[in-house]
Amino acid sequence: QVQLVESGGGLVQPGGSLRLSCAASGIIFSMYRMNWYRQAPGKQRELVAGIISGGKTNYADSVKGRFTISRDNAKNTVYLQMNSLKLEDTAVYYCNAYLAALSYDYWGQGTQVTVSS
Repeated sequence: QVQLVESGGGLVQPGGSLRLSCAASGIIFSMYRMNWYRQAPGKQRELVAGIISGGKTNYADSVKGRFTISRDNAKNTVYLQMNSLKLEDTAVYYCNAYLAALSYDYWGQGTQVTVSS
């Protein structure tokens, strides 16, 4: 059974930082591209950042220079370090594991990030 369990969300003031974690089980973690998506109220889910096993990353333009995605294949965990948070970063953040070769696509339950003064 595949599980992706996010943690680390919460309430933070503008300019603050949070670190999200996503622990995966039931998959061969190192084979998967790991992504963080987010969905704000009334908006479509959007890709925030992604990382492949070798470490190559990509980011949405809106978070470049502020967010950093990383992974620890030994711990089956992917992280999202979020700095200089803005009001518009408020959303539910979802962890995603994707294996293109077999079209395997798994999602976590999401963790709420609220940026507010």
